[in-house]
Amino acid sequence: MSSPVDPVRLTADLIRCASVTPAEGGALQLLERELTAAGFACTRVDRGGIANLFARWGAKGANKSFGFNGHTDVVPVGDLAAWTHDPFGAEVVDGWMYGRGATDMKSGVAAFAAAAIDFVRETPPDGAVILTITGDEEADAVDGTVALLDWMAQNGERMTHCLVGEPTCPNEMGEMMKIGRRGSMTCWFTATGVQGHSAYPHRAKNPMSALVRLLARLEEKPLDEGTAHFDASTLAITTIDCGNPATNVIPARGAATVNIRFNDLHSGASLSEWLSAHAAAVQAETGVQIDCRFQISGESFLTPPGELSELIASAVQAETGRRPEPSTSGGTSDARFVKAHCPVVEFGLVGKTMHQVDERVEVAQIGQLKAIYARILRDYFA
Repeated sequence: MSSPVDPVRLTADLIRCASVTPAEGGALQLLERELTAAGFACTRVDRGGIANLFARWGAKGANKSFGFNGHTDVVPVGDLAAWTHDPFGAEVVDGWMYGRGATDMKSGVAAFAAAAIDFVRETPPDGAVILTITGDEEADAVDGTVALLDWMAQNGERMTHCLVGEPTCPNEMGEMMKIGRRGSMTCWFTATGVQGHSAYPHRAKNPMSALVRLLARLEEKPLDEGTAHFDASTLAITTIDCGNPATNVIPARGAATVNIRFNDLHSGASLSEWLSAHAAAVQAETGVQIDCRFQISGESFLTPPGELSELIASAVQAETGRRPEPSTSGGTSDARFVKAHCPVVEFGLVGKTMHQVDERVEVAQIGQLKAIYARILRDYFA
């Protein structure tokens, strides 16, 4: 019988692959070798210059197929001089492994790959185990998990349930899982008025005044008070600018940006209409033209508490002694794409250092996460 796969070794090997998005960096090649050797049928599903990997153990079209989803791309290092350890060295110091992607999320990928390999070798299930791993989560996410799901639909591949291995725990291992996520959208406002001398404002149409009025209207009332599984939606003003170097000139044009994180009371379309209506009202009041441009990064979604969340919560509690809180907090993840394919829940490590200088993972937690994922597989196919 083959020796169990060491998730700590696999995490280190993945960290040493400099897979700064969109570079593959050898990470998916490494995983493909490991999975193929364990009997997984692997297919590269590259699209738009992005590397993606689909791996399945078991029969295509099985009635029961558990899936894991994750990514091997990482954000840039930033100021290299600020790091105390090589960001691609996977050095272990005082029980912590350092490196870009150590938390987000090469350790998670290593843990579920190791759990899946050992599981199918030791107790081959009546069903399929599927891994979908992308190199495009940290960037635009257009040709990553979306490409994998498109390819699966075209080729008759399907997961019946899926776990995304993103970091989900704020402070302690096992304290939180994500059963949904808020939606996210950005609106860029461009206000066009009439340039003039600041001493004669009546001869100009000040776009900055119009933007200030608009932004005040948007912040005047909360979007909502929250719902059963979601906190209140939030609107944040992120930029206001006109690039005007002069102090005595009213500019002709100004711009502002807002970002909204929204719950299941809203959609990207309904909020776009709401923003457009406010812009039109201020335009009518001021005579300043206000144009809107929208980008909807993802709609809110929820996997209602049930079979999948109970499976995961029970496994986490058995391995950690903690029962994870079901949450919809945080930013977006690729679960927003998977939710249209099958029920999906997220569970992973403590994410306190992700994207930071000296990103690191507690080595003991990598093995603990593998044990949780292994238990989930055993219980799912029991």
